[in-house]
Amino acid sequence: MATLYESAGGMPFFERLVDRFYDGVASDPLLLPLYPEQPDLTGARRRLTLFLAQYWGGPQTYSQERGHPRLRMRHLPFSVGPQERERWLIHMRAAVAESSAPPEVAEPLLTYFEQAAVAMQNAD
Repeated sequence: MATLYESAGGMPFFERLVDRFYDGVASDPLLLPLYPEQPDLTGARRRLTLFLAQYWGGPQTYSQERGHPRLRMRHLPFSVGPQERERWLIHMRAAVAESSAPPEVAEPLLTYFEQAAVAMQNAD
């Protein structure tokens, strides 16, 4: 049985998905200030690409470079309230829609992103 990573098309799919997502973030006045390296989002793009590829069955490069993902801990320094959560989801949903992923890829991605966005919220 193929992993979602393989079904999606491997690393090129995740690179395009993350690039589309960060293209939206780059022009979002609410989200962009949350990125310490902004306006250069190169590092953020790489980290998210590697994380998503690994999460969905691809290479373990993220963990090899950064250790356990510990997503909530890594996001605690940033105030993520309902508005930030929703803006993040808007950009991620748009990235998935623009990816033209088939339903068997898009639906699990969207479900995961919805759950992850709620889990990362740490402010009211």
